[in-house]
Amino acid sequence: MRRVLTLATLASIVTTSLFAKEINVGVILPMSGSLAAYGQVTYEGIEFAHDLAPKLKNGDTVKLVLVDSKGDKVESATATTRLITSDKVVGIIGEITSSNTAQVLSIADKKQIPVIATVATNDKLNDNRTYGNRVCYTDSFQGNIVANYAAKELKLKTAVSIVDQAQVYSIGLSKTFTDAFVANGGKVIKELKVNSGDKDFKAVVSQIKALNPDFVFMPLYHAEGALITRQAKQVGLNKPFLSGESVANPTFIELGGDSVEGHMFTDYFDYTVPPTQKSKEFLAAYEKKTGKKEINSFSTLGADAYNLFVDAINRCANPEDSVCINDEIKKTTNFEGVSGLISIDKNGNATRSAVIKVISGGKAVYKSTVNP
Repeated sequence: MRRVLTLATLASIVTTSLFAKEINVGVILPMSGSLAAYGQVTYEGIEFAHDLAPKLKNGDTVKLVLVDSKGDKVESATATTRLITSDKVVGIIGEITSSNTAQVLSIADKKQIPVIATVATNDKLNDNRTYGNRVCYTDSFQGNIVANYAAKELKLKTAVSIVDQAQVYSIGLSKTFTDAFVANGGKVIKELKVNSGDKDFKAVVSQIKALNPDFVFMPLYHAEGALITRQAKQVGLNKPFLSGESVANPTFIELGGDSVEGHMFTDYFDYTVPPTQKSKEFLAAYEKKTGKKEINSFSTLGADAYNLFVDAINRCANPEDSVCINDEIKKTTNFEGVSGLISIDKNGNATRSAVIKVISGGKAVYKSTVNP
């Protein structure tokens, strides 16, 4: 009897192996270029989540197909076409910026390939896009958080906003912040415009100093943001700075040095207050592998995008049915992610919490959690 069972078990294993397939999931991120710091930490989370769960429940293996977008819109579009036509992916994780993610969606939506963006926050990103999804919050959510925190917690009354007119992320977040801050009785004295790649901000920071606001709202990426804080310190501009999650990167602290001390920003996750059991397990595995307790929040969102894809694929009878996968993603409710609980609505937008941090002693320090 034992021999019969053993043979049956072996036969089952052999049969499963014979019919197991590789299911390709595409990843489009800036692994080089000016946004590489964001892409690299995001992919670290995706790759580690894949290491922990490389197979579907039916025995199929998930294969990650990574393409470097270099932070460029054209490269993002080219990568999308390649992944869909040549690599036959069932879905795509990415991109980083809202502008580049829009390029991915413009192609993937027509081909009925679901996309899960990790940190593309523009409110209108998924408008009229059936196959657009994300695990991050939206600009309207974090704009309200910053405005409420500045007005109610810090009791600040006036602000100057610095906007990167080349980035829809910066434009959208500045608008939602302004609307919410004004609704709280605050006043945005002026909106100053800069461009990605600018190096000299002396005129900008000098103008802010002359305007003398209570604080500066700076929805910029880390390179320009760090330069502005350094140059602000040089002209004696000693006002509080607040930002969105675009500065939630160790590179911002490295580039800014002492000038970013006291800088406050929104983020998705803090390793000192893991919100779910999944968080605790992931952090423990990460520490065992790397020896590090701290993990970047973008890494946790990358992990969540991967795990959510796997969860949706597992709910489909055919793991290559992209239409089913997209439908299942949009049925996600209270998904236990590494970064927290995530629910996805019919438009592919996530309902989730945010955290507020402050840079102190050269480190990003947790202050509070804001629930939706």
